[in-house]
Amino acid sequence: MATVTHVCTIDYVAKMLCEDPELLEAIVSNDDNLTYGNIISVYTSSEEAITALTDRGIEELGDMLRAARMTPDTWHEFLDDFVHDAELVARIKAQSPR
Repeated sequence: MATVTHVCTIDYVAKMLCEDPELLEAIVSNDDNLTYGNIISVYTSSEEAITALTDRGIEELGDMLRAARMTPDTWHEFLDDFVHDAELVARIKAQSPR
């Protein structure tokens, strides 16, 4: 396994993938959704942390989202399965064509 020398914040990854940062945060909030070690917590103080992804994590997340978007039905099913914030799911579904 290669040594991790840098990570990217969720906000940066959202821009790279043209995705909603809240959606990505909701997906990676469950660390079982990506391979162990691809989600990194960066502590900015004793009470605050930001989430970051390794290059492999970004690739894995991008692959997951591309596969989920194969059809509107698979996308909506993905959102229902991976995002537990009903308001966020409704907002994202409203943005996607049916």
